[in-house]
Amino acid sequence: MARKPRVHYPSALYHVILRGNAGQSVFFNDKDRYHFYSLLQEGVEQYNHRIHAFCLMKNHIHLAVQVENIPLSRIFQNVCFRYTRWINRRQGRTGHLFQGRYKAILVDADFYLLELIRYIHLNPVRSGIVKEPKSYLWSGHRTYLGIEKTSWLTTDWVLSQFSQRLDHARKAYEKFINDGIGIGRQQEYYSGSTIDHRILGDDKFIDKVLGNHHTRLKQNKDLNEIVLKVCNRFAIKEKDLSACGKDHKLSKIRGILAWLVLESGNSTLSELSKLIKRDATTLSSAAKRIQILSNSDRKLAHLMAELLEGVG
Repeated sequence: MARKPRVHYPSALYHVILRGNAGQSVFFNDKDRYHFYSLLQEGVEQYNHRIHAFCLMKNHIHLAVQVENIPLSRIFQNVCFRYTRWINRRQGRTGHLFQGRYKAILVDADFYLLELIRYIHLNPVRSGIVKEPKSYLWSGHRTYLGIEKTSWLTTDWVLSQFSQRLDHARKAYEKFINDGIGIGRQQEYYSGSTIDHRILGDDKFIDKVLGNHHTRLKQNKDLNEIVLKVCNRFAIKEKDLSACGKDHKLSKIRGILAWLVLESGNSTLSELSKLIKRDATTLSSAAKRIQILSNSDRKLAHLMAELLEGVG
């Protein structure tokens, strides 16, 4: 079954979860964590979204992200792709770092933003790593308290919900967070509503955002546009993609196209298979080969990031 597309509209708030592939670590030392910070900062500066909360764990990451006009897919395809290259080079490894497509639940900000931030910042406490959240160094909680500075983390909106005076707001915020200690894992932040697992909110909110989303679907780049972009980039015709034989150049282009379809989430390999009359399993293998090759071929990696940027 094809995955449902992400629901996007300006000001949409998401609980984003990135997990290590097969539960493996995604951070090996503090240098990795600071590099991930730098990628988040570059993303905020480039795409104009806001990060209200974050928590870096050993093998997974939580973020509360509010987008503007740039969809979440473009933002995190960029971050995940670049961070995976960083880790693979440093660790001398290949392949995927993260577990498939990142998880993202669209959240009703009016009702859930404060609770979501508390849930994210209490993750290390629930995991038994620390007894109080301000003892954990790799979340946004210490920035909210004024202990640290994180330029790309947005704290003013949340703090203003507690008080207009910063010192009072921080004390009230800390009490709110600490009052949540002891609350267990809240499944709704991972699985959304029973109506639509992509969304957390009441029926009215779900109806509103889905209606908004459907009016925007026509604006999304579809499979034909992705294929056209790749053909134009390599100066070939669409019919060339269906050509028989083992032309190495065309095989590589089909691999890049298959990888792009998988990473963009705008279509499926089954649909691409029907369009260019190539076996879906073969396309999947070609996409994996391209992904592995990009770990050691910087020119190819740059090209793939450039193409991905244009179809997010």
